Amino acid sequence: MSTVTLDNAKVERQPLVSANSWYEASARQRVEGLLDANSFVEFIGPEMREMSPHLALFDLPEQFDDGMVVGLGRIDGAPVLVAAQEGRFMGGAFGEVHGAKLTGLLRAARDMASMPVLILFDTGGVRLQEANAGELAIAEIMRALMEARFAGVPVVGLVGGRSGCYGGGGLIAGSCSALAVSEQGRISVSGPEVIETNRGVEEFDSKDRALVWRTMGGKHRRLIGGAEVFADDTIESFRNAARYLIELAPAPTLDTLEAEQARLAQRIHDFGDCADALDIWRSLGASEPETIPALSYEAFVALADRLQEPRHDAR
Repeated sequence: MSTVTLDNAKVERQPLVSANSWYEASARQRVEGLLDANSFVEFIGPEMREMSPHLALFDLPEQFDDGMVVGLGRIDGAPVLVAAQEGRFMGGAFGEVHGAKLTGLLRAARDMASMPVLILFDTGGVRLQEANAGELAIAEIMRALMEARFAGVPVVGLVGGRSGCYGGGGLIAGSCSALAVSEQGRISVSGPEVIETNRGVEEFDSKDRALVWRTMGGKHRRLIGGAEVFADDTIESFRNAARYLIELAPAPTLDTLEAEQARLAQRIHDFGDCADALDIWRSLGASEPETIPALSYEAFVALADRLQEPRHDAR
C-alpha cells in the first residue's frame, strides 16, 4: 500500500485498484482509481438532478448525472480536472446536459490555465433523440477544448471503455493534446454499423469483430500514430499513461499544426493503397502482421515501439 500527500494530509492508496479492468469499470470507478484516494470533488453531482430535458419526451430512462461525471482531483498530489463518460447509460452518448458539463469543465480549465484536463471517453457519439442539441454540444466542446489548449492547458484523452470513442467523441479525441488507448478501446468518427448501413456489407462487415478491432482498435491506432500511448486494460496502467502524457502534451502552436498536417500527408502517402490494416502493419515492417491481434500487452508495446516511434509534436 502506497501513501500520497494531499494538502499536508496523508492518504493511503488501496493496492487492489491496479487489478481492476478499465473496460469493465464504471465511469465513477475509473475516476476513483485514476485519482489519489479521497481527492475527487465532483461538480454538478447526481444530488443536483441535472438531467436531460429531452429523454422523457421519448419515454426513455434518465440518469441523475446524465452519464457525465466531472470534477477536480489529484494525481500524485498534483491537481487535475477530470471528465468521465458513463458508457452504460445510453452508450455514453452526447446530449445537451451531458455535453454542457464537459464544456463547462474545459472553459474553467481555460480560465484557470493551471490544471491539466483528463477526458475519460466512453461514447457511441451523439444521442439521436437530442440530435441538434448533441451536435451543438460537440461543437461547443471542441471550441472549449482548443481554447483551453491555447491557454496552455494539456488535455489528455483516455480511451478503453465498452462503447469505444465514436462519432463526435472521435472528433473531440482527435482535438486532444495526446491520447492513451487500450486494446479494447476503439476510435472512429463512423461506427461499424454506420459504415455498413451507408456503404454496404461489402465495404465493411460490422459483424466481423476481428475486422472492427484491427481497423478501429487500440493496437491499430497506436501503430498509425493516432494515439501516443498503448495502455494495458487496468486502471493503474491508464493512471501511469495519464501522468506520462500530461508532462509531454504539446502546445498547439503553428509548428504543431504544420507537423500534424505533414504527418497526415505522410500517412496517406504511405498507406493510401492499403486495403486492410494488415497491409498497413506489413508496410510498417511487421513480418507477421496477422499475429498482432493476439500479441500480449508487453509484446505489442515492444513491437509498436520498434515499428512506429511515438510522436509528441502533433496528434
